[in-house]
Amino acid sequence: MLEQQKWPDFIYIVRHGESAGNVARDLAHAEGKPFIEIEAGRDMDVPLSDLGHHQAQAVGRWFGALPNDQKPTTVLCSSYLRAKQTARDLVAAAGENYTDLQIVVDERLREREFGILDRLTTMGIEQQYPDQAKMRKSLGKFYYRPPGGESWCDVILRLRSVIDTITREHRGERVLIVCHTVVVLCFRYLLERLDEEQILGIDHQHDVANCSVTSYCFDEALGQHGKLKLNLFNFVAPLEEAGEPVTREQDAPVAPK
Repeated sequence: MLEQQKWPDFIYIVRHGESAGNVARDLAHAEGKPFIEIEAGRDMDVPLSDLGHHQAQAVGRWFGALPNDQKPTTVLCSSYLRAKQTARDLVAAAGENYTDLQIVVDERLREREFGILDRLTTMGIEQQYPDQAKMRKSLGKFYYRPPGGESWCDVILRLRSVIDTITREHRGERVLIVCHTVVVLCFRYLLERLDEEQILGIDHQHDVANCSVTSYCFDEALGQHGKLKLNLFNFVAPLEEAGEPVTREQDAPVAPK
């Protein structure tokens, strides 16, 4: 490890497996309903679906098969149930080398908060809050903050402190992060120093799949003291190889792009 190296050797970012909320949202849109009906009282308590558990186990086996010098040494996880279940399933399926791997729950990795728009479909937003639908269309998703919720910029602000923690406490390690779609994309924004147009272009072109892997490796040849280099994005080969369906349902309301 370079004396000046501040980054981990690897950062892996995994979206949680398919959740019961993903399934409910897809059903609500298919049936033209304004409201997403889920059994959990709060979004943070929505569990994985049966398929989500299988997806997490499949990607866990992939991590277990990595060379020893690429296996994660630390797991950071969103405080939402679906992410914690994904992390637990992944670590359990990865094998004996992961038995003592601690999962650290960090609320800064939580899903973007949607405030008054929570559980509403696009149709529901337009029906109940037409002024908010217009404002979001005018401002764009990067800056628009629903009442009681967060914009992408708000998510980015809390992730900046996560990166500070990673560079302070996990330099030279191999860090696995289990989180949510917008968090995955906001990490890309920060780690690659993108701008609004670039990250929204990526968002427009790619639906981040459940249990997909995005990874960065440290390259000492980049910059004065080395930098992180994007290695994988939206990587779903572990699911395909295991014969598990690849799902891409959104976690929350998405207005037309």
